[in-house]
Amino acid sequence: MENNFNLPINGKKRVVIVGAGFAGLKMARMLSKSPYQVVMLDKQNFHQFQPLFYQVATSGIEPSSISFPVRKVFQNHSNLHFRQTELQSIDTQNNFVITTSGQLHYDFLVIATGVKTNYFGNKNVEQHALPMKTTAEAINLRNRILASYEKAILTENKNEQSKLMSVAVVGGGPTGVELCGALAEMRMDVLPKDYPELDFSLMKIVLYEAAPRLLNGMSDKSGKDAVRFLEKLGVEVKLNTMIKDFDGEKITLSEGKTENISNLLWTAGVSGKPLKGIDEKAYGRAGRIKVDAFNRINGLDNVFSIGDSCIMDGDNNYPNGHPQVAQVAIQQAHHLAQNLRTQKEWKPFTYKDKGSMATIGRNMAVVDLPFLHLSGGLAWFMWLFVHLMAIVGVKNRFFIFINWAQNYFMRDQNLRVLIQPFKGNTKNI
Repeated sequence: MENNFNLPINGKKRVVIVGAGFAGLKMARMLSKSPYQVVMLDKQNFHQFQPLFYQVATSGIEPSSISFPVRKVFQNHSNLHFRQTELQSIDTQNNFVITTSGQLHYDFLVIATGVKTNYFGNKNVEQHALPMKTTAEAINLRNRILASYEKAILTENKNEQSKLMSVAVVGGGPTGVELCGALAEMRMDVLPKDYPELDFSLMKIVLYEAAPRLLNGMSDKSGKDAVRFLEKLGVEVKLNTMIKDFDGEKITLSEGKTENISNLLWTAGVSGKPLKGIDEKAYGRAGRIKVDAFNRINGLDNVFSIGDSCIMDGDNNYPNGHPQVAQVAIQQAHHLAQNLRTQKEWKPFTYKDKGSMATIGRNMAVVDLPFLHLSGGLAWFMWLFVHLMAIVGVKNRFFIFINWAQNYFMRDQNLRVLIQPFKGNTKNI
């Protein structure tokens, strides 16, 4: 029997959206003045701006600046409803989603749950490495980095100091590149002032990438420029290098060489989140859900998947799936919402590539546009503008702009605070 979730009964067809990421939030906004009743479900009550997680992890901006309450987006739209709950399974025969708060009927279901960190079956790495796919994980990463320096300053053993101060980043995509650049700037401008007793020549920042180049989703020129910028900042770039094992104290590489580094940050890959109730045959490469040109899950007429969680069959331009970036998620959400609203024949989705970008450090970034490649200062300012405009909420944009301006002119930030999670009694919360 359906729990009504305290939703109005008004005879409208119901669209249930699972996930408050870029795709889910765009979808809900597009349907805000539609004849549908739209219900968004997510285990968190806020939208997370994932492209700036690395700046939270490196004390560049506050976590609250990249988080935006979903209910604030929904405030002025009577047909939009949010419920904080976690999806457990889907009953596609009877059109129900089963959640931790009960079950809810849908007429149309949109899966926008994103992806999870992929450790490629390496259990030791999964246990000891630090991921960065959520705000909580970014905060945990910040805590780990700061705690390592607090430990390093308590010992006079140079080998132990080097192991605690050094950082290894696995994965040469935009996240890994941007994280290394931010850490390198902290090493130059910030940490020596906080810890003058430490010798920062002992601190290594190493980027490991299994492929022969960085930024595989971008142009070869961008990949080469990224290596040049990182090496200028003192980052060791190791291409064609895979991580075989990590025990929390020592990294073992595929060729058998070891590195004594205790901080391993994992950005090497992602995979889809398997959903109970979706046929195993519906999953494709990297656990992504196979969809048709209308983002409809194969074999299901009223269940859709958009964004990182899906892989579209039949698109010859992207045989391995569209890039797992925000623009794809936003465009698919916009297109599906238009199809749901129309009374005409549905149109298939076509991705319009508006370009890609990554920042490495102060006045160092790479931008690939459909007609132009940029690198250096101009690309960096373009990166700043695009990301600032993409942030949800005027207040968040303002505070991020202030933080960025302070970092640029003062080469410092005041957010290096070690806040450990509360471990007391939470029974009454």
